[in-house]
Amino acid sequence: MDLMQFFDMILHVDATLGKLLAEYGVYVYVVLFAIIFAETGLVVLFFFPGDTLLFIAGAFCATGEMDFALLSTLLIVAAVLGNTTNYWIGRAIGQRVFVHDYRWINRDALNKTRVFFDKHGGKTIVLARFVPVVRTFAPFVAGVTAMPHTPFQIYNIGGALFWVLSLVTAGYFFGNIPIVREHLTAIVLVGVGAAVVPVMLGSLWKYSRKFMNRNAVK
Repeated sequence: MDLMQFFDMILHVDATLGKLLAEYGVYVYVVLFAIIFAETGLVVLFFFPGDTLLFIAGAFCATGEMDFALLSTLLIVAAVLGNTTNYWIGRAIGQRVFVHDYRWINRDALNKTRVFFDKHGGKTIVLARFVPVVRTFAPFVAGVTAMPHTPFQIYNIGGALFWVLSLVTAGYFFGNIPIVREHLTAIVLVGVGAAVVPVMLGSLWKYSRKFMNRNAVK
């Protein structure tokens, strides 16, 4: 597999995964492991389509072309290792990432994730799994802000389990329905919204109550 073919798979994973399975068989597991690890472990690869890949791979498990248990285990490990790598890169760079202009870091995505992290704390590591771009930057910001390693790993492992299993399972049961395949991007976005919006509304409500209580005291 050459570099162009690899990136074509990433950008059109729903159309190319079947072809790659036919050509490379079990070696596709290595490719999928690498994609999930890279998306979660390297901030420069935030554009990789992790959600779509997990869903489509689950659909291929339903047809018997991939093994559900093996796939899920490998991708959970990849997601945990990716976040851990990203965390330690952030720890190594530290707070200077916010004052130095690193060309390899998307400044807007970094600032967006920092706001998200400030609002949700450690839960960001779990919630961010379902939010493209933020998913890649969350462990990096956790490292930059020196979040303790043990709590980080608890959130990291829990988030990886929930993210991988929920999307691979959804793909297993629904990924081969024609209407689902035709509107996959929209469905994934709706799923992300369903996971994140209630949490955002809850946080907004808590902030509003604190604001009202503060005014009442005055």
